[in-house]
Amino acid sequence: MTMEQDRWSRVKGRLRSSVGEDVYTSWFARMDLEGVQDESVRLSVPTRFLKSWIQAHYAERVLSCWQAEMPEVHRIDLTVRSAVRPVVQAKEVPAPVEARRAPMPELRSTATAPVSANHDALGGSPLDPRLTFASFVVGRSNTLAHAAARQVAEGRRGDPVMFNPLYIHAGVGLGKTHLLQAVTWAGNSGNERKVLYLTAEKFMYGFVAALKTQTALAFKEALRGIDVLVIDDLQFLQGKSTQAEFCHTLNALIDAGRQVVIAADRPPSDLESLDDRVRSRLAGGLVVEMGSLGEELRHGILKSRVAAARAHHATFEVPEEVLHYLARTITHNGRDLEGAINRLLAHSKLNNRPVTLEMAEHEVRDLVRPQEPKRIKIEDIQRVVARQYNVSRSDLLSSRRTANVVRPRQVAMYLAKTLTLRSLPEIGRRFGGRDHTTVLHAVRKIEALVSKDTALSEEVESLKRQLQE
Repeated sequence: MTMEQDRWSRVKGRLRSSVGEDVYTSWFARMDLEGVQDESVRLSVPTRFLKSWIQAHYAERVLSCWQAEMPEVHRIDLTVRSAVRPVVQAKEVPAPVEARRAPMPELRSTATAPVSANHDALGGSPLDPRLTFASFVVGRSNTLAHAAARQVAEGRRGDPVMFNPLYIHAGVGLGKTHLLQAVTWAGNSGNERKVLYLTAEKFMYGFVAALKTQTALAFKEALRGIDVLVIDDLQFLQGKSTQAEFCHTLNALIDAGRQVVIAADRPPSDLESLDDRVRSRLAGGLVVEMGSLGEELRHGILKSRVAAARAHHATFEVPEEVLHYLARTITHNGRDLEGAINRLLAHSKLNNRPVTLEMAEHEVRDLVRPQEPKRIKIEDIQRVVARQYNVSRSDLLSSRRTANVVRPRQVAMYLAKTLTLRSLPEIGRRFGGRDHTTVLHAVRKIEALVSKDTALSEEVESLKRQLQE
């Protein structure tokens, strides 16, 4: 055995003692030493998945184990071996028979990267460097969400967790991802806590990949070793096994006093695809809705984006009357506002013309959309109907079948079906756990009555107006 291989054996022994047998077998048994040169050690693994997780979660551990043997080592280069290259396995994991039959040409990925503690690839979803607290514009509709996110970001390891999980929901382009990435940037800047940002899609991909490569145990341990887990777009989480693993991870982190921050496009109760236990756990923290952007907030966002553009284009100017026009007419979401500024910048620079109101009206005409109708919630329908018919909301959800309760309940179910995008099973669940056939019967009943009962038709129209105002 060469001196290098002897050192490598001792390093692996240190790793095994440090992380435990199960984690060692999952992550390090297939890691090979490629060589030592000056202050650098070159190691290789068979898959990008292994490389990503080792880089994200065991970088410092690997480096310190090498430094215990060779203090002069200051860098670890980790590469991915090609699948066609025969793997020289450590003694405790024999090489497959197929790999021992005949040597194959050595092929190596040309991409190498120093092992670092940064979260990349499966260690975390990509972060946009622009999405920080410094660039987040606060207004009436997002004040609470911003304050809660700042409180989470400023926490230290060991501090009691004030609200767990923090669950932020809002429509498209209202700032959810901005806040979550700001929490991640702020949390990782001090290097005191491990903050991991994952989209639901990335979480699913990581779990499925771990199952395929038989590293699920290490995947779970890595996730549960995070101090702050940030999950974006939870509404996209699919698959029974993935949802079960998310539920276990959520419970394990919360029970251990670790912080969880989640964003989705709807409240926990409306995530129909998730298990009841997960919805209940999500609702048990602080649930904050970020509302639509008011005109004042839209104006603030536009000014912020112009200032950011001027950092690279010093002569770029947008007159105040143009900003007011854009804030008044582009009401859909923050991404449309940013798109408008980008268009004005491009048009101004490419044509060497100053920004004018006439130019703005022409360039952003497709972004001027009709005002979106108010998003109506089932709880609002139940409250308004209960007030109209002088019954309580709990009466509508109860099993009572007296005439003064049945009709309002049917009207409320009918309005829920016609004014929201909720499915029949979801509406039934929100009305005391009723079956979807009960909801269908109520909808058909009210539809039939409205067509011939003028008084009921006027009542229903009045309720619709109240809900839409």
